[in-house]
Amino acid sequence: MTPDLPPAYQVDFRSPQGEPGLVPPGSIQWRVFKNPIALGIGGVAAVLLEFADARIRSGVWDHSIYKVDPIGRSQRTGMAAMVGVFGPASAARRVIGGANRMHRKVEGETPTGEAYRALDPELLDWVSATAGYGFLEAYHRFVRPLSAEDRTRYYQDGEAVARLYGVEHPLTSDADFFAMLDHLFPRFEAHPINREFLDIIQSGRAAPTIPKFLHRALARAAVSLLPARVRERMELGSEFDLTTRDRVALRLAGRLADRVGSPAMPAWQAAERLGLPGRFAWMSPAHQQRLLAQRGELLTQAEPAE
Repeated sequence: MTPDLPPAYQVDFRSPQGEPGLVPPGSIQWRVFKNPIALGIGGVAAVLLEFADARIRSGVWDHSIYKVDPIGRSQRTGMAAMVGVFGPASAARRVIGGANRMHRKVEGETPTGEAYRALDPELLDWVSATAGYGFLEAYHRFVRPLSAEDRTRYYQDGEAVARLYGVEHPLTSDADFFAMLDHLFPRFEAHPINREFLDIIQSGRAAPTIPKFLHRALARAAVSLLPARVRERMELGSEFDLTTRDRVALRLAGRLADRVGSPAMPAWQAAERLGLPGRFAWMSPAHQQRLLAQRGELLTQAEPAE
């Protein structure tokens, strides 16, 4: 539980004991989402990709408290991501359902007079795509490389969660992401809000306990994930270039986060809920598969004979 979150976002990842989640343990999603460095970099990159479209940028900036309460907004966004992967399915459906009800109220006009609404299927698809691609690509570049097969499995693992958000076309591959990008790219534009958002990230206001230099590195790393033509269109120039120091610091932090977990983390608590060791998500994939196989054998043995 996170006591400073509103009740709608309160989730006990340890119970009900044995209740499965929407994403299975041992999946690529579990591997990626347990890593806070990948989520931090990928989450900022996703927001930048979303803000390139005026409809999403206006919807977030006009209807969100991010610019005045970045900590609270980041906590709620992070919890929504965590519960989809690690929460019991009942809690995931509750939190996602609440988010969907909130999004129904989000509608308006961009500064140029174009109407938007948060539940527009095209926008829902793009928001889901940017998050999925951002987290995956951040893990791939700053933690550990993933094979083409692993990347495909990652997208497959996330389909159930995406569907709950109302996404009609969940990503099944990197090619899907770039096809969607090609379709929306003519709409992309530079805007002062993009830099204002990056200023908030670099200032550390969204996570004040993390050293400030890491915030600056994280912002530049997120910009580095943008396809070159998107970065150019958004006019995010050389001042956001990733330095060697940034790259080394983030990779060290990412690798460390991939090996060391904590009982306070959702991935640890979710494993315990499922009868697995708390450190499960930080074990090697081979070790995870052995544990899952053993657990399957025990469950089979425990079933009453017909």
